[in-house]
Amino acid sequence: MLIIFWLPMLALRRFFDRDPAYYNTGKLFRNLGKAISRINPNWKIVISGETDIDDRRPYVMVCNHLSQADIPLISNLPWEMKWVAKKELFEVPVVGWMMRLAGDIAVDRRARNRRKSTFRQARYYLQRNCSVMFFPEGTRSRNGKLNRFTNGAFDLAIKEGVPILPMVIDGTQNTLPKRSWKFGEAKHIKLKILEPLDTADLGYGDIKKTSREVRSRIAHQLAEWRGKPVEEVDNLL
Repeated sequence: MLIIFWLPMLALRRFFDRDPAYYNTGKLFRNLGKAISRINPNWKIVISGETDIDDRRPYVMVCNHLSQADIPLISNLPWEMKWVAKKELFEVPVVGWMMRLAGDIAVDRRARNRRKSTFRQARYYLQRNCSVMFFPEGTRSRNGKLNRFTNGAFDLAIKEGVPILPMVIDGTQNTLPKRSWKFGEAKHIKLKILEPLDTADLGYGDIKKTSREVRSRIAHQLAEWRGKPVEEVDNLL
């Protein structure tokens, strides 16, 4: 019901939004995710870390991915960011329409030029002082462990000279399962914003090293939260 109510509001906001990055439209859409997480009494959300940032100084934001619940969780942050998501999500009635209105970035995984197209759209927003958001694992983790990162987000950040803002999520596993909008069991959910990583002095040869560094930071935070050695939260170890 909440989603149906939000659609006409979003369409109206987009009609009057004169910001070239559709900033206000996107922010209204993120508020829907925030509302969804707030009306669920089972979710106990704790947000910590570097939350005091200027969201009109663009970042390439990256986060581990555990479930569909990650999206409304991250929407609790008071920032606008354009989400990079698979094309299939944009084809979902109502939700997909709102993603298009908000200016989110669709990735066709079957297209040969998907990387070039994604970068073109992401660059458009970064150059207009709006952050972009990636899940560098590409898909959610099936066992809660951290998967391999693709290098696209880090390549983009270094080429555009914008800082990388890593985030870490835990507790959303099975909270909103794949192909379902039914909320799962009560969960203590954590979201932490890690220290930004400056890319101003980095070049093409630093992409993989930067990806590994950010991934290591996320893995160590997960290990600390779960009280386990890093080897037990990392699918590559």
